[in-house]
Amino acid sequence: MQDRRQFLKNGAGAALAAGGFLNLNPGAMGANEKVTLALIGGRNQGRGVALRAIQEGAQFKTFCDLDPAILEKTGADLAAAQGRKPGFEKDFRRVLDDKEIDAVVIAVPDHWHARMMILACQAGKDVYVEKPLSQTIHEGHQMRAAARKYNRIVQVGTQRRSTNHFRSAVEYVASGKLGKVCEVKAWINQVRNTIGPATQAAPPPGVDYDVWLGPAPKRPFDPNRFHYNWRFFWDYGNSEIGNQGVHVLDVAMWAIQKMRGMDKCLPTRISANGAIYWLDDEKEVPDTQIVTYYYDSLLLSFELRSFAWDHALHQGRNRGGTDFYTAFYGTEGTLVATNSDWQVYLKNGEKGPGEKDSGGSHEGNFLECVKSRKAPNSEVEIGRLSTTLCHLANISYKLKRDVQFDPKTETFGGDKAANALLTKQYRAPYVLPSV
Repeated sequence: MQDRRQFLKNGAGAALAAGGFLNLNPGAMGANEKVTLALIGGRNQGRGVALRAIQEGAQFKTFCDLDPAILEKTGADLAAAQGRKPGFEKDFRRVLDDKEIDAVVIAVPDHWHARMMILACQAGKDVYVEKPLSQTIHEGHQMRAAARKYNRIVQVGTQRRSTNHFRSAVEYVASGKLGKVCEVKAWINQVRNTIGPATQAAPPPGVDYDVWLGPAPKRPFDPNRFHYNWRFFWDYGNSEIGNQGVHVLDVAMWAIQKMRGMDKCLPTRISANGAIYWLDDEKEVPDTQIVTYYYDSLLLSFELRSFAWDHALHQGRNRGGTDFYTAFYGTEGTLVATNSDWQVYLKNGEKGPGEKDSGGSHEGNFLECVKSRKAPNSEVEIGRLSTTLCHLANISYKLKRDVQFDPKTETFGGDKAANALLTKQYRAPYVLPSV
């Protein structure tokens, strides 16, 4: 085992070739060998990823979280699932120092993703990093560079890339059976509750709040900005389009990449409009939004609604969670994909082919690729491109105007205000590691 880990750390086990990874068998793990993981951040999504990874055969040696209450609660769930309690840690750097850990699951707030992921790659760890990949376009470039330089397997948590019916939906769209696809629409509906007004309080017992803030600006502790609700503030998250919208945009991007190629999947003009229309509380990000992405011969749009469901589309269904939709409009028919199925509607009014959800494991795919050294389904560049759509929308929204984008340079030409938002300021000492 030590020889294999040293081989992987040296980077010889995963060379890039022709858009993927060379499967160098001397560096691959045995099919029945367990992958040893660490979980960094486990209150919500991280807990779910870890439990699903255990079901796929992984074992978690260490669980790292800044909140002692979460360590105990999620730690007990991991212990019950794998029959052994993981070790607890508060400092993720000690996790990266552990040579017995093959890979880490990073499920912390978005503003920590880039720093942790780059340092993990430098430490020789493979990485499962939650969506959205980064908080800026520049961070995405650096994260990709780190994965490439240190030859790491990186899976981004856009799970639909490993879901069978979404794969077949994208293949159907790309087959040409819908005719010429001129419009793609992605939208989400999720009724959000108010988080209330700004408040101040002491951090939860045992939590190092300054470390939690990390690269974000220093400010007094506000419970509204902490567990889960950090998503609604620009300091830590990427707004609802980065939180939930990235899922439906990723399905759209997947089909666009199949139809147009990876080098022609980014738009040239972006128009984001919206505001907070629903709840008058402390949230900073829009609760209602429409974004339009312009391509030559193709229009992509995203719609967010945080106050009502699409009852006409799902009559009689109990409400709960989030409704996700991606629709592809072609000259011969339309395909609508949801979490539960996809269905084609032909131009003559009749129903065409369709398929129900038949499962698929994003965590299982990651573990398989850690062993084989093959590219995972949502490899870092795939996740980066879908996340870039979210950043482009947020930049247009913040500037309150359209922006012109050059997909080749991934800049905004001479637009100084837009280019300034390609990156961000980092609070010392939590700067972005150089790659």
